[in-house]
Order: sequence, then structure tokens, then C-alpha cells
Amino acid sequence: MANALGYVSETDTGFEGALAMMNLNAAIRIERNGEKAADGQPDYRIFAGEASTEIGGGWTRKAKSSGREYVSLTLADPQIGPRKIYANLAPVKGKKGRHVILWNTN
Repeated sequence: MANALGYVSETDTGFEGALAMMNLNAAIRIERNGEKAADGQPDYRIFAGEASTEIGGGWTRKAKSSGREYVSLTLADPQIGPRKIYANLAPVKGKKGRHVILWNTN
């Protein structure tokens, strides 16, 4: 089972939208990491709120079953909670350029 943590729309530099969780409702930007210098570094950096606090990273992955690319996210911030949250960006059917942030609870 997956839970929606928020929605974002594609932009020229990545994605913009909002996290909407029980204890946090914040605007976020998921921007391509123009400073990526090694494979282990994220392909995207995630920023939240008006102060643009960095709260995580995103890595481009390829699904084993379909071969489609997607973005795997890791979110970590005291406002989110004591543990990291792992999620994926998934396209919203019928809404071009719109994606849902899905947290896998399994």
C-alpha cells in the first residue's frame, strides 16, 4: 500500500508542489542537481518552505518490470520526524506533467 505525501508539477528545472503530511504542510522544489560529480550523489535536491531548506535528495532509477524511469526520493528533516522517509515520484494518470509523491508503507 502506498500513501500520497503530496503532489508536484514538472518545471524547467525539476518539479514544484507541496508536501501535505499530518505534521507538515510545505511548498517544495525538487531541482536537478547541476553540481553532481559522482554516481552516489543525488540527481535532484529537495528544498522546502520559504527559506528553501534542503530536506532530501532524489535519484533517477529504472523500474525492473517496465523499464520506465522514475525518481526515488529520500526526505529527512526534524519537522518530518526522527526517521528518513523513502518515496517515489509517480505520474498522475490523465494529468500531463503532474506527479504524486508516494510513500511506500510496506
